[in-house]
Amino acid sequence: MAFIDCHFHSESLGVAASMHVILPQVAKSQIGLTSRAYGGKHPTLLLLHGLSDDHTIWMRRTSIERYASQLGIAVIMPAVNRSFYADMVSGPKYWEFISEELPVLARSFFPLAEERELNYVAGLSMGGYGAVKLALSHPNRYAAAASLSGAVDIVERAAAFPADSQLIFGELSTIKNSPNDLFYLADQLVASKQDRPQLYQCCGTEDFLYADNIRFRDYCRAQGLQITYEEESATHDWGYWDRKIQSVLDWLPLPSRS
Repeated sequence: MAFIDCHFHSESLGVAASMHVILPQVAKSQIGLTSRAYGGKHPTLLLLHGLSDDHTIWMRRTSIERYASQLGIAVIMPAVNRSFYADMVSGPKYWEFISEELPVLARSFFPLAEERELNYVAGLSMGGYGAVKLALSHPNRYAAAASLSGAVDIVERAAAFPADSQLIFGELSTIKNSPNDLFYLADQLVASKQDRPQLYQCCGTEDFLYADNIRFRDYCRAQGLQITYEEESATHDWGYWDRKIQSVLDWLPLPSRS
């Protein structure tokens, strides 16, 4: 794999932005690493960070490069600060950045596939929320989305982080039944009759977000959305996420598995 620490200007944010990128490379003489690559442009996983982290965290806390190398997929890991992947009321337009600007820029920099069936998104905690938000908002762009210990009930989470939430969303009463509410987005997707992305959700049973995850899982199933759900005894920690990102990669609908 090639690893790139990429810094660039964002028009959406009005400042310099950062992302870590890993790209497939077949290297026969590289010791201890199995690698593959598809011909042409690479299938791509957009991998999102949580509330207290940045674009470096997946490379620092997991072996994502080694895991992705075996599959021949590119992984894009951007930084969005404490934005909850939203256009902030009192801050930059991170939703515009992550949903519109970043995919176009990344494909202009690197040989990344544009086809829906070759694009996936995943994240942990705040990033799990962001991943599902992207896939439900743009089901024509992402074939699959995965949430690891995701903050999937944003109405509950906003109340738990009032200072951050007011800067991001403004009045908390406006969040429910808005485009920032995953339950609302699930309703909209079902009503739209568009192709539905495959959904994966996991959470530890001792995680403080466990009840939120059960509510969202049950709501999706009640709406007729197919969602792969896994749980085990675990808390909100990187040992769990390092294991479960491997489960996510095993689950992704890659071309070689079709």
